[in-house]
Order: sequence, then C-alpha cells, then structure tokens
Amino acid sequence: MIVSHRYRYVFVEVPHTGSTAIRKELVQHYGGEDILRRHSSYRDFSRSAPPEQLDYFVFAGVRNPLDLAVTRYFRMKTQARGVMSDPEWLAKHGSVVQKREYRIERWVEATGADFERFLLRWYRLPFDSWTSLDQRRYSTVLRFESLAEDFAGALRLMGIEPVRPLPAANVTPERESDYVKYYTPRAIRRAVWVFGPYMEQWGYPFPPEWGEVRVPGWSRLLMRATRAVRSVYWNQFRYRKRLRPDQLSESPFA
Repeated sequence: MIVSHRYRYVFVEVPHTGSTAIRKELVQHYGGEDILRRHSSYRDFSRSAPPEQLDYFVFAGVRNPLDLAVTRYFRMKTQARGVMSDPEWLAKHGSVVQKREYRIERWVEATGADFERFLLRWYRLPFDSWTSLDQRRYSTVLRFESLAEDFAGALRLMGIEPVRPLPAANVTPERESDYVKYYTPRAIRRAVWVFGPYMEQWGYPFPPEWGEVRVPGWSRLLMRATRAVRSVYWNQFRYRKRLRPDQLSESPFA
C-alpha cells in the first residue's frame, strides 16, 4: 500500500491490476511511501490511520478477469513469482494465499497443463477481488485496460500534474496480448459462470466472438454469498493474522 501525506492519497495495490507500475511511479515522483504490507486492503489502512487521514483520496485498480486469468496462468507456467516461488521463504514468511499460489505453480509445472485445464481446475466459484470489497471507499478506480490514461486522470483529480507518461512494469513473459485466443469452448462455458457476475458489475463485455452470452442467475446469487464470506475473511481473519503491530513497515501511524 502506498500513501502520501503531502498529497493526501492512499493507493490500494490490488494484485494483477498494474499496481507494480503505479507503486513505482508514486514513490519516485509523487511523494508516495510504503506502509503496512504491499497488498493490504483499505480496511487495513482504516484500522491503523488516525481520523484525519480517513478523508484521503483513495484509488485502486480493476482488470477484466478473462485477461487476468490468462496472465495468472502464464506467471505460474514461467514461475515468474520471484521470492514467492521459494519454498523456504514461503515456509517462514508466506501467507495462506501465497502458499496456495505456490502449490498451484507446482501443479502447473508437474502436469504441463494448458490454459483450459488450469481454468477448469482452479476456477470454480464466482470470481471477486479486493476492488469490490472496498468499492464505496474509492475516489476513483483505474482500469488496467487504460491504465496510463486513468492514472494521469487520477493525479489531476488530486490537483497533481503528471510528470511523464506511466511506464510499463512487470510484463508477463510468453503470453500473447490477445487473451481471447486461449479460451476454448469448454473454457468459455466455465468463464461465463465464474467471471460473468464480476464482469457485469464492472461493465466488462464478453468478446464479440463468443456471440450472445447469458450469465446464469445462480452464478450471480452465488457471488453474493461468497462475497459475504470473503468479506469476513478479508476484513477480520486476514487482517488479524497478517498485520500484527510487529509486522507493520515504517509508517507515520504505526
């Protein structure tokens, strides 16, 4: 998480939404500093911050989950997760989520699974993200598909003139830019079930090549139910387990 007390903003680093590029730019050029853990939620910040910081400008990212799933697969396939692919580091420092990601990476390596098999194996419940969790708290949301433009727009909303266009960072190796080509008929059926409600919420259309797509009503209902469960975990258990006072990085309010 990146905060600037000079410019009075909070940037919530939602995974796989271009947060690496944004965090580097904020720290280098816009008075940003690291607090808490990198992928902390806004709820984590609000529990630690004094009242006068709760009116800061808050922003985060969102991404088409069809594209995100392909990126996640290729990161697993190429083992592009850095220190989180180190079993010794994970055993000492890794969270439950990080350890699960490592197991999936090992599964992809052992099975040689293609994207369809990966999707069918690891995507079964309706998809959601931290962006939905704190949606009402955000002053604006940056779309990955127009990240540079949206980031510049967010800066201007804060009264900051951008010093340069946003550079790219953390580009996924091997995968082609057109994610649609990775979706087979079986993968499409699963994607409509898993990603459909989230895409409707954030206004992402399905590829026109897929024809008329109808999101099952049962999927919408299940997303609402699982969101309630995820919210309890993200807001309560995850916070208490991962963000003890001794785990906070240097912060004006730590």
